[in-house]
Amino acid sequence: MKHYFLLFILIQLIVTLPVRSQYTIRLGIIGLDTSHSTAFVELINGKNPQPEFEGFKVVAAFPYGSRNIESSAKRIPEYTETVKKYGVKISSSIANMLKEVDCVFLETNDGTLHLEQATEVIKSGKTLFIDKPIAATLPDVLTIYQLAEKYNVPIYSSSALRFSPKNQELRAGVGTEGKVIGADCYSICKNEANHAGFYWYGIHGVEILFTIMKQGCTSVSCISTESTDVAVGVWKDGRIGTYRGIREGVQTYGGTAICEKQVVAAGGYTGYTDLLKSILTFFKTKVPPVDKAETIEIYTFMEAANESIRQRGKPVSMEETYTKALKAVKK
Repeated sequence: MKHYFLLFILIQLIVTLPVRSQYTIRLGIIGLDTSHSTAFVELINGKNPQPEFEGFKVVAAFPYGSRNIESSAKRIPEYTETVKKYGVKISSSIANMLKEVDCVFLETNDGTLHLEQATEVIKSGKTLFIDKPIAATLPDVLTIYQLAEKYNVPIYSSSALRFSPKNQELRAGVGTEGKVIGADCYSICKNEANHAGFYWYGIHGVEILFTIMKQGCTSVSCISTESTDVAVGVWKDGRIGTYRGIREGVQTYGGTAICEKQVVAAGGYTGYTDLLKSILTFFKTKVPPVDKAETIEIYTFMEAANESIRQRGKPVSMEETYTKALKAVKK
């Protein structure tokens, strides 16, 4: 009888092993030229991961990645060795990596490569998270979303600043301060020659602005000096939100929310954990936590700011900026 019982247990283990393995969602990373990549690998593949990270594993990575932006490219050898210590296989191409994964983090720091790299992933049908920036120009952003719609592939992009707990609280309107009626946000805003204006680092502060103000910006005016850019957006309900891009002085992220009952600090950088939780939930559900219309509006805001600078601070229509970019895509 004892032997039959042991045999029964053995059979149960054999039968359930394939069932258990199917619950591990295999993840791939494109781009080991950013600290985001190593942070995500350490959180997911490290010892004693948080409950939200269980059932996922980063199994493969393609290191490149920027080859032209020195500050990014020089990280690749070190970050490649780091992820290998966590059991990540280094692939020789995106195509080879895609054979081994279910979902993809596009982490390449250089947004000029994103359209090409995202296209390969989207055509493979793999669910895709695109780290900031989605692309280096607004037409490329729109093209990526059009491709995702054509191939029916879920995609999503966000800065980690969106998921600061305070910014989420302000967006939901659940705090004692009441509804947000205006906001002044700021972030590091380094320039990079191949990226349009705020796209390189300014995206972080603009993401804070739209997280707490939500959609509805109709026009943008922007002034620029060597040390600072200040963009002023007017919302369709009359609210005003500003973004200050910092190139000199303290390098930080944050803002001020002007609310119905109080003026409070917006959330700053709180790490990657909350962003990663949102990404893994997205990989599991295939439901983007940020509507594509809002993300597109963020990039339209940044392009309108660029055009305003070219026009010496004149207000620029969001609708006209979007329409111009859409025409460029069609061409």
